[in-house]
Amino acid sequence: MNSKSVAPSENLLDELQSALAHGTVARRVETLRRVTDLFINGAVEFSNEQIALFDDVFQCLILHIETSAKALLANRLAPIDAAPPLTIRTLAFDDVIEVAGPVLSRSERLDDEALIETARNKSQAHLMAISTRRVLSGAVTDVLVLRGNDEVIHSTVNNPGAEFTERGFDRLVHRAEGDDNLATCIGLRPTIPRHLYLKLIAKASAAVRTRLEAANPQRARDVPNAVREATQLARAAPAAVNEETVIAHALVKSLFEDGRLDENQLTAFAEGGKFDETNASIAALANVSVSIVESMMVETRTEGVMILAKVAGISWSSVKAIINMRDQLSSGEPTDLTACKDTYERLRPSTAQQVLRFHRMQQAAVPAA
Repeated sequence: MNSKSVAPSENLLDELQSALAHGTVARRVETLRRVTDLFINGAVEFSNEQIALFDDVFQCLILHIETSAKALLANRLAPIDAAPPLTIRTLAFDDVIEVAGPVLSRSERLDDEALIETARNKSQAHLMAISTRRVLSGAVTDVLVLRGNDEVIHSTVNNPGAEFTERGFDRLVHRAEGDDNLATCIGLRPTIPRHLYLKLIAKASAAVRTRLEAANPQRARDVPNAVREATQLARAAPAAVNEETVIAHALVKSLFEDGRLDENQLTAFAEGGKFDETNASIAALANVSVSIVESMMVETRTEGVMILAKVAGISWSSVKAIINMRDQLSSGEPTDLTACKDTYERLRPSTAQQVLRFHRMQQAAVPAA
């Protein structure tokens, strides 16, 4: 079939004009049905110019039909990849969820910009519809996590096609406090950054840690002594180690064994935001386990970082780089570096060694998971 033969004819356009000017609601709805049928039957073959013509027709009709007819139109156009873009956008921004929902949840015509604008300004029902899309970018989930209620958050986290930014994961970890189901779902996301996984584990209940271990026993076997923070003390708990973490630890081990791991290399890791490499480097230079470093690095306060640095004999400039890295990864309030510098310069190596021994005893007192 020639695509030109199925474009809106002059007779149909005349009928449209007549229906808009003099027709009843029923006649307008019937005209909408005919136009929709015509579009759906030839959508695959239409050129961009022809789709734009349909877009104009639909836009005119949408202004003169009732909600139920718009909802029907949304349901019919939502699964069509070549649906008229302006019409899809108009339907997506409708305040009535029965109209907006089908498009928000299914239409591939909506770009991130439209989804983000909707998520920022519309109801929780609109956010819920967006959360069920086949694919969600990190930019979109950032808004869903920021504005969404508990139902929206759970739907988004349980969507296998959803991506999350580091900022999104950080917010999710905070939202998961006291919500075991959400904490478990977040912990099972394969892309969660390790430092945020550790923070999640630090706040998680024993039930959550058990679920995470049962869901992925390989991770639990890989690292039996990951860290959770409890009353500012390090204790053992199962944690996830992904392939990137293993590679990072192997790199640092190789540098250390070759005599190439020094303060400059540590600073470079920290300035590059490389959490795993920084932890492993501090552990090697301070002669402690990586798990102890992780436990002290994920603590809310900065004392742990300064204690490790003092034991390792690191200068303030490197400590500053490490603290800045922690601030960037946590997305929290920036640390008062002036106060930290004063504290670090007054901290005695002997005192730091004593506190570090205390951390070692605390970790040794808890049997491996």
